[in-house]
Amino acid sequence: MFKSMTGFAQKDFAFEGLSGGMQVKSYNNRYLDISVSLPPQISSWEPRIQQLISERLNRGKVEFGIRLKRMDLPVSVHADVSAASAVRDAMALVAVACGMDEKPSLALVSSFEGVLAYERNFDGDALWEPASLEIGTLLDEFEASRKREGTATETNILFELERFENGLALVRRNIAEIEGTIRRQLQSRFEELLPKGYDEQRLLQEIAVQLVRFGVNEEVSRLDAHIAAFRAIGREEASAKKLDFLSQEMNREVNTIGSKNMLIPVAHAVVDMKDALENIREQLRNVE
Repeated sequence: MFKSMTGFAQKDFAFEGLSGGMQVKSYNNRYLDISVSLPPQISSWEPRIQQLISERLNRGKVEFGIRLKRMDLPVSVHADVSAASAVRDAMALVAVACGMDEKPSLALVSSFEGVLAYERNFDGDALWEPASLEIGTLLDEFEASRKREGTATETNILFELERFENGLALVRRNIAEIEGTIRRQLQSRFEELLPKGYDEQRLLQEIAVQLVRFGVNEEVSRLDAHIAAFRAIGREEASAKKLDFLSQEMNREVNTIGSKNMLIPVAHAVVDMKDALENIREQLRNVE
């Protein structure tokens, strides 16, 4: 089961006097890297949001953000009497200096910064519970987008794996021809070097040695086991790293077959198998 490392989701929200929008998106990354962008009023939520995301993802660069549009919360107003008195006295001195007999109005004094302070009664802990439900819904949509892309990637990987299996099947069909070629070449070599006759037992021994050196039975058997393991691991969660390592092992076996090979059809099959593995590894870089 594959999940893409790229995904996107966004939604608007409104609860408990807050309204706004939230968004999450992710990109390919070797490790899990989470970035959270929040307004100052709710910055205390960041560790909790980090935790919610890390419970769902294993790899990828994730960007999460919340923007607030409205905060219809109760407001507290605090008056700084000392500041108001100082403003009034200063304006009275200005009036005397200008020869004016005016007194500063209440509206004018209170308009100065620091005389009146407005503060919204915001309880981040109390609002976290409804916020976490909204975030959970967003992350559900985000997970669904990652699964959709992961399913498409899985289809591509399985197609390439089938290509690989077809190439391996061709190699398997040519095993007898490979071994026959080894025998014929050795016998021809013996006849060339020993035209007056040679020890048949010695020839058979040499053929056995060369079959071990240049036969591909072991490589084909190991590749069969690797393919079975690939399909089994692919059904696990977060399997991309394991499958990438397994693909490297498969590539080494294919390289060995290529180095031993002496038949043109097998050479073509090796090229196809290596190309399929390269495509598989490229796709695995996009999923967990």
